[in-house]
Amino acid sequence: MSTTDSGTAADGLGAIPPAFPPSAYPRAARLDLVEELHGHRVADPYRWLEDPAAENTVAWSAAQDELYAAFQAAGRDEARSGAFRTRLTQLADAGTVTAPVWRAERRFFLRRDPGQEHAVLLTAGQDGVEHVLIDPGAIDPAGTTTLDDWSPSRDGRLLAYQLSEGGTEESVLRVIDVESGELVDGPIDRSKYSSVGWLPDGKAFYYVRRLAPEAAPEGESQFHRRVYLHRIGADPAEDVLVFGEGLEKTNYYEVSVSRNGRWLAVISNRGTAPRNDLHVADLEASGLEQPRWVAVQEDVDAQTFLRFGRDGRFYLYTDRDAPNARLCVVEPDNLGYEQWRDVLPENPKALFGDYALLEGEDGAGERVLALYSWHGVSELRLFDLESGELLTEVATPGAGTTSGLHEHPDGGPRAWFGYTDFVTPPKVLAFDANTRQVETWAGSPGAVELGEVHVTRVLYPSKDGTSIPLSIIAPAADPDRPRPTILYGYGGFDVSLSPAFSALQLAWVEAGGVFAIANLRGGSEEGQAWHRAGMFGNKQNVFDDFHAAGDWLVDQGWTTREQLGIFGGSNGGLLVGAALTQRPDAYAAVICSAPLLDMLRYELFGLGASWNVEYGSAEVAEEFEWLLAYSPYHNVHEGAAYPATLFTIFEGDTRVDTLHARKLAAALQHATSADIAECPVMVRREHNVGHSARSVSRAVTLALDELSFFVRQLGLEGVPKV
Repeated sequence: MSTTDSGTAADGLGAIPPAFPPSAYPRAARLDLVEELHGHRVADPYRWLEDPAAENTVAWSAAQDELYAAFQAAGRDEARSGAFRTRLTQLADAGTVTAPVWRAERRFFLRRDPGQEHAVLLTAGQDGVEHVLIDPGAIDPAGTTTLDDWSPSRDGRLLAYQLSEGGTEESVLRVIDVESGELVDGPIDRSKYSSVGWLPDGKAFYYVRRLAPEAAPEGESQFHRRVYLHRIGADPAEDVLVFGEGLEKTNYYEVSVSRNGRWLAVISNRGTAPRNDLHVADLEASGLEQPRWVAVQEDVDAQTFLRFGRDGRFYLYTDRDAPNARLCVVEPDNLGYEQWRDVLPENPKALFGDYALLEGEDGAGERVLALYSWHGVSELRLFDLESGELLTEVATPGAGTTSGLHEHPDGGPRAWFGYTDFVTPPKVLAFDANTRQVETWAGSPGAVELGEVHVTRVLYPSKDGTSIPLSIIAPAADPDRPRPTILYGYGGFDVSLSPAFSALQLAWVEAGGVFAIANLRGGSEEGQAWHRAGMFGNKQNVFDDFHAAGDWLVDQGWTTREQLGIFGGSNGGLLVGAALTQRPDAYAAVICSAPLLDMLRYELFGLGASWNVEYGSAEVAEEFEWLLAYSPYHNVHEGAAYPATLFTIFEGDTRVDTLHARKLAAALQHATSADIAECPVMVRREHNVGHSARSVSRAVTLALDELSFFVRQLGLEGVPKV
């Protein structure tokens, strides 16, 4: 049986699915495969499930589809399901809008209006009339094509953009004329995760492209990126290689060009490491095709990002000798570290995240609008550029998330930025450095009225006494307790879980549940030190923080063990996978989405080799010990009563291979002593969608299935407002 594009297996069945519960889980053969690794005998009974095309894997996956379809059919309440779907759709139709990117008098921005499946890239000139540039829904009515990135030329005449299909994120780069919409260049394939650095005349740009598969070592076609110079209209095969030859296979590159076209900068990241190299070249001195590179930062355990100032200086956002980051300035003719001068020194009590360079009343470019955050909540402050003096605190609508800070590249006193929080859909605000006022530039595209929703922010102690921030979204300021509760976390890769408007969270809370979000170590909520306290050999801190959040919610009466569910995706899927295998009695239900779960073999699949700078490598004896200690797949114990678990996987995922979920699902189904009727372990898989972006209708269907699982397993009785 195959899964339909619309989502779940049950949607496409031509016959009534088998009854639930079955007498047993689908059969999964257990190999007698044991390897000697760094002095450990390590079993891998389900290695055969690593091959998605193998006949036995296909049969096992089809049987899992049937199991999940039967579960859905057996518990379906059409009226209740309809109410949740309607409310999820209403909340999603609040839409999205992004801060404008300016080129002269022309602005570019994304907006998703009610009823649209994807955000649309729009432009408007001096007359304010909007024109559609890229509408993924019009390009692909099936909704499986996504706009991955875009970059207008310096004069706004041309637009480079990248599309991918089926969730693969395998971007293809094209260039169109902004006025006519006509294609002027491309397609250029293998442009996944590429930035574009336009030269001022719009006749060429620098970009990032992977080597052709035949030019890369076997099994490494996802890696080996290079920076090239491309001239508009030229054959991409003739593009000039300017950077990356002989460097790490897992490197990612980001390119930028100064407004006057003199300077080219390349930032190099080895995988997802919290450090980078930074090189610049003077194109006037060396020419476009053979840049002579000067290292601004090389082989330093820190992150530094360069922005070319309108005043000719280089501005450096860096956490070098400053875990909470600072802003420095340096002259281009003397780039040594000892010449970096602080504009905004590190703030020990706030994480510096972004900035805009604004002109004050005298037009001298003398203001810095700085974005800070702490515990994941944003703050804006205006400083004098030269003295660093704080001029004012900038008011924002609430304790939320400010993002996408943009100034006009030609100068001026205004900056634009996005704002959202747990109860506010995305909107765009504008700040004027002269008046020091904030105004709404673009409201949320769709109107939505919320039921009563209350947000509480607390600190709770982790196992080692560290205070961890926790946001609790509840249906009232002091609701009756205990309640069915979903605990969510991520805890990795320097990612911050900051307040954001979520249809899934709000529908759950409006129906009477509680949704809690823990800002675990491993993220960036408290700066780089917070991240490093949850990576490599410190990864168990993340799991301890998460366990402590669940314990605190139970101890404080928010919920009970029987009403507590946990939820996480990607690295958060690893989080909940480790949580359920370490403490299976602590949680009643688990959703583990697009997860990473076999930590001894993760480097061999998808983009795994780029993550050993976060987790460690099984090839290194000490790091192998870290990984083995928490790897969910290797810590399943026969006879344990595991909680109800739903794995959600996406067959277009090119980041995290779906083998992880298959292997742990099989292991749990074999080992658990829990009754399949009460605590089922299941897999929900979806085709033509990947790790990240998806159409609204598919996002609603996924959220509906996830909420339906939690409703059933945690005993939520209400329905959301419709």
